[in-house]
Amino acid sequence: MSNFFRINEIFYSLQGEGANAGKPAVFVRFSGCNLSCFFCDTDFSAYREMSVDEIVEAVCAFPTDFVVLTGGEPTLQVDKFLVDALHRVNKFLAIETNGTKDIDGDVDYVTLSPKETRKLALKTADEVKIVYVGQDVEKFRDWISATHYFLQPCSRLVDGQWVDNRDEVIRYCLEHPKWRLSLQIHKILNIR
Repeated sequence: MSNFFRINEIFYSLQGEGANAGKPAVFVRFSGCNLSCFFCDTDFSAYREMSVDEIVEAVCAFPTDFVVLTGGEPTLQVDKFLVDALHRVNKFLAIETNGTKDIDGDVDYVTLSPKETRKLALKTADEVKIVYVGQDVEKFRDWISATHYFLQPCSRLVDGQWVDNRDEVIRYCLEHPKWRLSLQIHKILNIR
């Protein structure tokens, strides 16, 4: 059991991606990751150590029961004790993971955002969301059983402006209709 978790931030906003896009959610962003993706937008150097009780208190300050455990890579820290504590206060727990480590605890909704198949520990998820940069995404459909499969444009900040490859992703989805487009609506709306 972890005594403290490295928390980058806890905030309230709308889920900006995937099947739950537009849903009010409390985001618990864990600091640290076991991968180094060039498009990652999280500052892992900034974090605060928080106990289970402190996290639960912070989450309960907001009016929704939908909680997203995200990162970085939350499975490096999330454990059954934290999951159980959040369930005891009637929170519905979603986790956004790269799938390289098993999930410790019974979360309610899994968004798997794999980077490569050879490192996957998870083979099932509620949704698969891949940041598309031209890679072979069909192999993920063969490796992972999910209800939803999303492709998301890769966005990055260039000279103070967000740019992405959404036209390429739209073309791919039109040519491969088993994939659905997922835009980062929080960035489009300029919210957290």
